[in-house]
Amino acid sequence: MTGSHRASRGGSRAAAREARRQQTRRRNQLIGAGAAALLVIGGGGIAAVNAFGGSDSPGDAKSGKGQDDGSGGGDSGLLGDATKTLLDGYAAKQLAPASGAWAVASTDDGSSAPDKAFVCQSQRFADPAGIRTWIRNFRNPSTKETAVQYVEVSNDEAAAGKAYSTITGWLSACNTPQIRLVASYTTDGLGSKGVVAVFGQPGDKSNKYRTISVSTAGQATMVVEYDTTAKTPPKPDTVIATAGAGLKRICAEAKCTTGTPTAKPGLLPTTEPAGFMAPIDLPVLPSIDKPWVSTAGAAPKGSGCETEKLDIKKAKPKSYKSQTYVVPEAKVPAEFGLDTMVANFASPAAANTYVAAIRKAVDTCKKTQSNATVKATGDVALGTSIKGESWRASYETGNNKTFTYRVGIAVSGSRAIYVLYPVLEDLDITNSGFNEVLIRAAERSAAYK
Repeated sequence: MTGSHRASRGGSRAAAREARRQQTRRRNQLIGAGAAALLVIGGGGIAAVNAFGGSDSPGDAKSGKGQDDGSGGGDSGLLGDATKTLLDGYAAKQLAPASGAWAVASTDDGSSAPDKAFVCQSQRFADPAGIRTWIRNFRNPSTKETAVQYVEVSNDEAAAGKAYSTITGWLSACNTPQIRLVASYTTDGLGSKGVVAVFGQPGDKSNKYRTISVSTAGQATMVVEYDTTAKTPPKPDTVIATAGAGLKRICAEAKCTTGTPTAKPGLLPTTEPAGFMAPIDLPVLPSIDKPWVSTAGAAPKGSGCETEKLDIKKAKPKSYKSQTYVVPEAKVPAEFGLDTMVANFASPAAANTYVAAIRKAVDTCKKTQSNATVKATGDVALGTSIKGESWRASYETGNNKTFTYRVGIAVSGSRAIYVLYPVLEDLDITNSGFNEVLIRAAERSAAYK
């Protein structure tokens, strides 16, 4: 690995950072001017809403008492009684059955709703034209844990479906700094459809987790978020049980049905190119409080050990694509960023052959390159479908400098997945953190064709 190679990588990343920075600046200028924001909704449709969440006009206040504009749409009295509609402290106890009583901390309607009630919420209302919004906050005095229930009532089921798509879009494109999507699920028995997402923020001794359920039933869209502190990510069981109780109250009045809630692992949808991670999938770096963004990248050249075997054109896959992730607004060196590549081969055997050659090249690098120091940092696996390995490779140059990289390669079916990350001062990723990224990249690759 030479200094010029590192410099060329830094130049391409700097260009990507500048392009993304300009996009962010233009977007902020539009929002600052009060322009309409376009939200991608289910089925590929687009809804235009006020950039400030619709809270600047009387028709968007959506108070608990309900408003009838004479258009005949919806039922202005539907779910208008918070006592009947929302969870109470007893029902919220399902979140942590063994941790004491829960209490209602506050209840707000649309006229007093905060701009952000739950994690990753991008604007005040998902359906600014809806009938009403309820927000109820809960607190456990014993554990100091908190939770929130957010309910939007739309004029009809189609509008509620769009509100649901908007909220799940907020989650998958979340730009809240210092959090990462740890796990996600699809649910059955929670209205017509639902998802659960677990976001994590690492700490010194324990981590902060926000488990959030989103579901839609009839004219209602409901969010339940439960915030905890633990060493390992929570399971979705107690949150979906609580969400199920919330929907039963809603469906007792509204025209909807719900059943016994269950959850199975499933990735949140993303607007990234098919087969690639969303920025929310990437690791949290303590020294960076800005969100990751993605940009199309050139095929990676490798760190050095695997460069020859990585040559994707020689491997002749059916197709391949690369993506680079950077943080445009962060003060970091130009070469900072994470490179990924997905290659689709004619068969699983061909993908395994390509991956095996790269693994061997890195594992034996200390014998073939005298200036290289390589340490294996773990084997990765997810069920029987994803297998791979990661390393930390360092290269000494003639000018007393050392360049260090994290390298990962995995196979999933007929796809090969490659991840490369330069280790810079105060910008390293832990072994386990990098391996989690490699697994997530392999999971996302299932959508690549």
